[in-house]
Amino acid sequence: MFASKVNKLIRRLLFPFERRRYGDVAMEKSSPVSGYSRLVLGIETSCDDTAAAVISETGTILGESLHSQKEVHLRTGGIIPTVAQQLHREHIERVVQEALERSGVDPCQLSAVATTVKPGLALSLGVGLEFSLSFVRRYRTPFIPVHHMEAHALTVRLLQPVPFPFLVLLISGGHSLLAVARGVDDFLLLGHTLDEAPGDTLDKVARRLSLTEHPRCSTLSGGQAIELLAQEGDRLKFPFRTPMGQTYDCCFSFAGLRNQVNMTIEKKEAEEGIERGTLLSCVNDIVAATQHTVACHLAKRTHRAVLFCKANGLLPSLAPTLVVSGGVASNQYIRKALGIIAEATGLRLLCPPAKFCTDNGVMIAWNGVERLREGKGILPPDADVSYEPKAPLGVDLTSRVKAAAIKVPSVRIKIS
Repeated sequence: MFASKVNKLIRRLLFPFERRRYGDVAMEKSSPVSGYSRLVLGIETSCDDTAAAVISETGTILGESLHSQKEVHLRTGGIIPTVAQQLHREHIERVVQEALERSGVDPCQLSAVATTVKPGLALSLGVGLEFSLSFVRRYRTPFIPVHHMEAHALTVRLLQPVPFPFLVLLISGGHSLLAVARGVDDFLLLGHTLDEAPGDTLDKVARRLSLTEHPRCSTLSGGQAIELLAQEGDRLKFPFRTPMGQTYDCCFSFAGLRNQVNMTIEKKEAEEGIERGTLLSCVNDIVAATQHTVACHLAKRTHRAVLFCKANGLLPSLAPTLVVSGGVASNQYIRKALGIIAEATGLRLLCPPAKFCTDNGVMIAWNGVERLREGKGILPPDADVSYEPKAPLGVDLTSRVKAAAIKVPSVRIKIS
């Protein structure tokens, strides 16, 4: 007891400008960085990107770094968890150090470290969490565990003032969901993916079509390749059915669409007399039709979510907002389809720039800032924290949405 009091006294003498309180109150340090009060380091390793960023409480991005594993996984035909884990281990220390150096911030100046702990690939999450806990214990810095989807949802608030509540559509390679964001950690879940996410579907279609063999697509992800080639395709050549047309909820399903596309590919390969792995002559038309059907499915479910929110008073009557984020939100065709729905229903559509839609350290750091401001989820450096590969978002209202059985009026999705 006596030794503990002596240590505290010595620490106060050595660090007279530092104040710490744990629990529900944000922890504060005065920062030698001119003009900034509290600083947050964000670390992201939920899937195949190792990313870090330092942000001030006012939302200024002071420094960031990212190591992408895209080229490695393109060569292996998809993300192999053990490979992703090893690459995270090899690069995380350098990435964090680069973000700190570019920001001009010393670790001792940080007010908190925010790290993705859920959901994501278990082996990838584990690397980020292990590194972060070691880091905060070394520098005695508060730790903020971050829900990956919450971070995507709130990124837009870094870029412009968007008041709660707002409707958010999160679409990526691993997730798709619709939710009402009512606060930093207050979400109402309206719909989610039932099988595979839209980004996963696009990537699998791209691999089935061997788009990495296309001279214009060798270094692009599956989704990027499809968006590029679809610009020169005719979506009407292959009228794929939009999934779940007779299911009146806000959930998503893309596996059935992928089966439709695969059957069409097999049929065209037989007609053209080519082996699997050879580019089809109609590849542009197939990807155009696939992209259009994905966009229509997302648009119709979002339309129903808007109608449900209006019927239940979940959005403000004045200037309601639809936020679209996640990696697939970088697709301009899909953005335009959602823009048509937003215009038809009187919502303002907001999408972060493409660099902030994909996984990055900035969004994790910003989530930390939002939580730091409100004193929510801030843990002492020696707290016991676990990662969660699967984690729900908010309060689940999907059964209520389905029970409402709202039929969506026809809206023509015509994009030149």
